[in-house]
Amino acid sequence: MLPMSTIQAALKELGIQTVNPGGSTGSEWWSDQSNRPVLPSINPATEETISDIIPCLSDDYIRIANVSVDSFNTWRMVPAPKRGELVRLIGQALREKKDELGTLVSMEVGKIKAEGDGEVQEMIDMADFAVGQSRMLYGATMQSERPAHRMSEQWHPLGPVGVITAFNFPVAVWAWNAFLAAIAGDTVIWKPSPKAPLCAIAVQQICNRVMHQQGYHGIFSLLITDQSSLAETMVQDPRLPLISFTGSVAVGRRIASTVGSRLGRALLELSGNNAVIIDETADLDLAVRAILFGAVGTAGQRCTTTRRLIVHESRYEEVTAKLVKAYAHIHIGNPLDPGVLMGPLIDHAAVETYRAAIDDIKNEGGSILCGGHVLHRPGHFVEPTIARAENHWPVVQRETFAPILYVMTFRTIDEAIRLQNEVPQGLSSALFTTRVHHSEQFISAVGSDCGIANINIGTSGAEIGGAFGGEKETGGGREAGSDAWKAYMRRQTNTVNWGTDLPLAQGITFG
Repeated sequence: MLPMSTIQAALKELGIQTVNPGGSTGSEWWSDQSNRPVLPSINPATEETISDIIPCLSDDYIRIANVSVDSFNTWRMVPAPKRGELVRLIGQALREKKDELGTLVSMEVGKIKAEGDGEVQEMIDMADFAVGQSRMLYGATMQSERPAHRMSEQWHPLGPVGVITAFNFPVAVWAWNAFLAAIAGDTVIWKPSPKAPLCAIAVQQICNRVMHQQGYHGIFSLLITDQSSLAETMVQDPRLPLISFTGSVAVGRRIASTVGSRLGRALLELSGNNAVIIDETADLDLAVRAILFGAVGTAGQRCTTTRRLIVHESRYEEVTAKLVKAYAHIHIGNPLDPGVLMGPLIDHAAVETYRAAIDDIKNEGGSILCGGHVLHRPGHFVEPTIARAENHWPVVQRETFAPILYVMTFRTIDEAIRLQNEVPQGLSSALFTTRVHHSEQFISAVGSDCGIANINIGTSGAEIGGAFGGEKETGGGREAGSDAWKAYMRRQTNTVNWGTDLPLAQGITFG
């Protein structure tokens, strides 16, 4: 493991204190720290407290929201390329703090150091993407049916945006939303998971310094709370036209209903139940490497984790033998230790969910091919597990946020695609094949019903250049690349009559 002096130095460099305020609108204001119960940040690998946080109260939210609204009224008038410059400078600051922030991500949520560093790199990449996009917030021109008329559309800033993130990507998902929202002219209020508050505080510290240097405040604000009622206040606030939420389907449904009742927008990134299909022609060396990372990375706590493996019956024995052998070499331990490939689950509740899923598999008649045990030592560690299962079983139909891979077989590509699609979720999917017609069918309209469909790469590890998100119970939201920036802006259609007559559309005459 990294020496404690190195870890303490990283925390100090990121501005993490023994006790930390949980709300901020900039370097000029952090929330009050007096006479409040603390929220501890727990290292899931050791079950020790890293640091304490003083969560926000309702008065803090009122101040944060007011500042965000006031700042929006100024920020929306800043030219978009200038807004991009602020994001560029934050990206540069993230480059300078990549090692320290990656260490904190690893320590607070249990990702191995390589994944923690990779998540910070994703923020940096997203900043670069957003900077370029700030000069490409394109509208369009249309041909009017009326003479001497010009039609066009343009995009305007939407307003203050609420971003609610989950523990498993404690900084990257914020960047997907916040950097696009900022270049779009919006201000951002971030409510991170109370399971990963220090990562959010570290990022806010970076944003505060850059905002202060550039003469801004309230562009990026932080609201840490473990009170669902305060989160509900944020979701209900009519001044926030968009709420972006990453998390469970159950909470996503409530947010969609609440935001919908006030006719706001909800951008939802919910659960995944992602499958890899291996047909009879697949390159197994390629497939096994992809499955290993997809199923074991982040201890199975990614929304894009590979949870189902659909194998052609002629390849089943070979595939499972290779996977079981590979799983035997997975080093489980403290994610900051060199050579560790899988860290802990986030907390005790996650371990119990894993344990319950193993019991359900056995009760359904499934067989455990490897793993299946909770490791009895400090930290929330479990064994990565492979189980023979049936797609229709309830335990397979739901998303268990743990490293459990369900294996099943098929005979025809039509059957494989049907199995792939027969779950409530629709995030990520993959097919390993060397047959062109199989790959084309898989990504066609009659193929995968997921928002992401890959050929000869796994379900996990999407690049920021493409829009990220899924269908069905995954929520339909899209973040990061492509034209996802449009979610953070409002579209306006303009018609200009430069003639001297007033013809009506559709040939209507009046009067």
